[in-house]
Amino acid sequence: MQHRTQTILSTLWIFIVLNMFARDIHELGRPGMLEQMMSGVIDGVVITEELMLIGGLMMEVFLIMVVLSQVLTYRINRITNLVMAFIGIAIVVATNLTPDLDNIFFMVIELTALLAIIFKAWKWHEQPQADA
Repeated sequence: MQHRTQTILSTLWIFIVLNMFARDIHELGRPGMLEQMMSGVIDGVVITEELMLIGGLMMEVFLIMVVLSQVLTYRINRITNLVMAFIGIAIVVATNLTPDLDNIFFMVIELTALLAIIFKAWKWHEQPQADA
């Protein structure tokens, strides 16, 4: 059962990352987005190297959890999933302060998956090891 929980948690993290990528790709269809990207200013925000680094670090929170959910021991895994899911919620909300309809759609899906991670990690109990 423990391995199954790890797989479910890891899969939920993958699902979140894929939704984030889908949202970003979907944004390319917004009128004027490609022109804004080429100019280096999106919705009035100048895209700097530092801003790109911050964005990469925020995405890495989700990506690293795909691996950590599979390799960490029970106790550390459970705590890490809980903490990182709450951090993930803060990231998703902070990056959608003025969302349009499609951003709200993706945000609801991402937040639902993060809440599922919190629920699954919270309810997760260590299973006794079978004697070999």
